[in-house]
Amino acid sequence: MTDRILGPGSTLGIVGGGQLGRMIALAAANYGLKSHVYAPDQDSPAFDVAARTTCAAYDDAEALAAFAQSVDAVTYEFENIPRATADILARHAPLHPNAEALSTTQDRLSEKDFINGLGIPTAPFRAVDTPDDLDRAIEALGLPAVLKTRRFGYDGKGQRILRARAEGDRNALFAEFGGAPLILEGFVPFEREVSVVAARGRDGSFAAFDLCENEHRDHILALTRVPAPGLTPETARAALDITKRIADALGYVGVLAVEMFLVRADGAESLVVNEIAPRVHNSGHWTIEGALTSQFAQHVRAVCGWPLGDPARVGGLSVEMRNLIGAQADDWRALLAEPGAHLHLYGKGEARPGRKMGHVTRLGGSAGA
Repeated sequence: MTDRILGPGSTLGIVGGGQLGRMIALAAANYGLKSHVYAPDQDSPAFDVAARTTCAAYDDAEALAAFAQSVDAVTYEFENIPRATADILARHAPLHPNAEALSTTQDRLSEKDFINGLGIPTAPFRAVDTPDDLDRAIEALGLPAVLKTRRFGYDGKGQRILRARAEGDRNALFAEFGGAPLILEGFVPFEREVSVVAARGRDGSFAAFDLCENEHRDHILALTRVPAPGLTPETARAALDITKRIADALGYVGVLAVEMFLVRADGAESLVVNEIAPRVHNSGHWTIEGALTSQFAQHVRAVCGWPLGDPARVGGLSVEMRNLIGAQADDWRALLAEPGAHLHLYGKGEARPGRKMGHVTRLGGSAGA
């Protein structure tokens, strides 16, 4: 498949129709590109801003082939599309990020094996396929620990903290997860969660946004602060280095995020990788107003074969991004009236509890002031 550089007027295919696909399509339009969005749900928010749409299942080989043949390159907005879907797309159009990066990062076991293989630390872990495996994993890792599905978990879904050995019948626990392959992760005594959002171009160029600090509530990202306050410059550089090593090893093209735990012991800071998101990321939404190049524009640049943009913060200002979850989006009038608040709503119809409906970004004073 010829991976030519796309020019203005080309069509970018986006697999997935959520808010991330919507914001990629909006960024593409600013560069004179058209977007064709493929998603299985007719009410997908990205459909509202795309030049063309295909509503079909991710296992519809005929629809996937027709979609890929109608565009100049394909990307995706989330990592839970099947590997088989990615392989079909790649036969008909350049696909970025590549199918191997998708496959590696969408399974927690293969992802952690990959990260550890680079000499980068993660939480200790064990594969869990049977109740007996779970007993052995608990024996090896101790408690508390986190039992997770290996695939398709996000925003706290598909996981459970185990705090006591007698907690629940093992067979009942497996039934609770629907028989899915599991992984047990040892508990990391972290001080806070941080992330790096970065891009890698087709030519191997690399550009990272500043290290973010993230606060979660009910397992959902609530607040991102940039730059992450109170960390040493050495820790920030180490986080960016970890991200670059991961992107290079994956042969990655596009934007990715690497989520990490900051651990402090005897006054020293260290980083433990939690997971990789092979896509634009919620903790990078601040870049729309807060950086010279947004993560969405950066992703479009990378997958089109263009030079990467400058990821520096605008004016060196600190930035705060807050998610609007469920009914919080009902405050849109007050947010619009707030000086300096930048409101983004995703066009979703129903404000269900736990559903990301939008976000608001505020630019503050100079970092460190």
